[in-house]
Amino acid sequence: MLIANHSGKLLEVGLDEAGRGCLAGPVVAGAVVLPQDYFHPLLTDSKLLTAKQREQLREEICREALFWAVAEVSPQEIDEINILNASFLAMHRATDGLAISPEYLLVDGNRFTPYKEVPHACMVKGDSRFYNIAAASVLAKTHRDQLMHDLASHFPAYKWEQNAGYPTKAHRTAIREYGVSPHHRLTFRLLPDLAALEL
Repeated sequence: MLIANHSGKLLEVGLDEAGRGCLAGPVVAGAVVLPQDYFHPLLTDSKLLTAKQREQLREEICREALFWAVAEVSPQEIDEINILNASFLAMHRATDGLAISPEYLLVDGNRFTPYKEVPHACMVKGDSRFYNIAAASVLAKTHRDQLMHDLASHFPAYKWEQNAGYPTKAHRTAIREYGVSPHHRLTFRLLPDLAALEL
């Protein structure tokens, strides 16, 4: 059973990101404030849900959340500041996008760069423990998946509509064959040894 609120504060923001392990595309963060008594029998870590379930929950979250926002950090910015700092920046930008001043931040993971003077707590596996983090994970994941699906029509060789930029064998084979796109993260190890591709 997930918990609706950790701090007891009304304006507690759940934060999570999507796309940290991808080879292409932005890292995306969601920020969500839910009612303190929020409950949903299906909502949990977005990685445990089907694409259809995530889309259904996305509509519900956008409708029922008190406040929500999504933000991106580009591949070029990721290359400049590294993916860990980019993940924190995406969460900061998502928080900036809220129409309120948050009282508390509940962050998925074990590390975070403080946001202004707002108190925060890091929660390992928070997206399977707290509704607001789970909701943020759903918004981040669905936003990013749609973005990569749209980009795939311009760069069809990489099959982003199927892999969302993650390091699948087909994605890496396409990089080897066609080179990189403007959306690839150049500081990532885009191509392993040839033997790994042939497994």
